[in-house]
Amino acid sequence: MNWGDLLSALALVMIIEGIIPFISPKGYKSTMQQMITMPDSTLRTIGFGLMIVGVVSLYLVRG
Repeated sequence: MNWGDLLSALALVMIIEGIIPFISPKGYKSTMQQMITMPDSTLRTIGFGLMIVGVVSLYLVRG
């Protein structure tokens, strides 16, 4: 993996992260307000699950 791959991956993350607030700012705000009320343990579990899905997906794609 080189710097170009890393920067490309970061650029894709920014694009994907920007889709929802661009399409539905009100829905995004509502979701963020709901997340504020969630316990830290729930957010950690969700984050960990997303990381596992990402690692497995990356492994399958990059093989």
